[in-house]
Amino acid sequence: MSRPTGLTLLAAAALVALAGSHSSAQTTAPSAADPNGAPNPYRLEPGWLKMPEGRKMGQAISVDVDRDGKSVWVFDRCGGTECTGSMLNPIEKFDATGRFLRGFGEGLFNRPHGFHVDRDGNIWATDQTGANGRGHQVFKFSPEGKVLMALGKPGVAGNSPDTFNSPTDVAVAPSGDIFVSDGHGGDTNARIVKFSKEGKFIKAWGQRGSGPGEFALNHSLAIDSAGRLFVADRANNRIEIFDQDGNFLAEWRQFGRPSGIFIDKNDMLYATDSESNQAQNPGFRRGVRIGSVKDGKVTAYIPDPTPIREGTGPGTSSWGEGVTADDAGNVYVGMNDTKTVQKFVRK
Repeated sequence: MSRPTGLTLLAAAALVALAGSHSSAQTTAPSAADPNGAPNPYRLEPGWLKMPEGRKMGQAISVDVDRDGKSVWVFDRCGGTECTGSMLNPIEKFDATGRFLRGFGEGLFNRPHGFHVDRDGNIWATDQTGANGRGHQVFKFSPEGKVLMALGKPGVAGNSPDTFNSPTDVAVAPSGDIFVSDGHGGDTNARIVKFSKEGKFIKAWGQRGSGPGEFALNHSLAIDSAGRLFVADRANNRIEIFDQDGNFLAEWRQFGRPSGIFIDKNDMLYATDSESNQAQNPGFRRGVRIGSVKDGKVTAYIPDPTPIREGTGPGTSSWGEGVTADDAGNVYVGMNDTKTVQKFVRK
């Protein structure tokens, strides 16, 4: 995809201006003396998650709230850092008290990554890597675990309309249209792919880079009530915003270096920053930043409670990558390092 022209960017700005209640959305970060200075109105609820006896959780790469607004789904890496060769369930549902309800998806994934619960309660999940004749796919499950759809060719990496190369996330619009974040940096893809609700390819956009509409590492997706598609472009330290035709609307840098993003029913954006340090995105600390998509202002910040880890180095994740929130406003963070899900409640 070529870079937008000045005329295209002016048209995109006009689209933002016409977005009704979203007309005040900022295209760049609001000026702030301290990007970590928003108040923290949350406290950690320790010991919330209760795994079944004899079962441990792996890297909890992604989380999402159920359509009931209180149960939580977790996508974890089969007790470790991947699922290749494992027959453990990587998809698990927990009730509001943290009690395990059900699990499924065993034997289907190599490296779980993106995860989404649609408005009908169906579960969508991506397999980032290819091996053993599987991977580089996106699956749709019923809430009971039945496979309803599979996009991509098992184990085949590509950039054609029917192949992916390291799909990182998936989001479904109210219309049923499917958006896949395809690529995880390096030699993989750097694009967003759009399908109809039946799984028919519609279009793709994006390329490697740091300009408007380009990606260094497109890692997570979310859709707001106005239908705008938010993309966590982690390695560029920003969130990019598009309409559903792929037109670039804005970029936000005030939410840090985003690994996971979630937008709730009230249009509150939750972005978890698992990688900021003095070597990359200096000035920002790890944690979850929260703010309304209507104006883009960060109004709350849940900090990583541990000191800045200077020794972790660029590209390493030492805090949570997945984030979601229930209807009561509780925040859940899927942890890679400690292999659990942390729950934060209002103080």
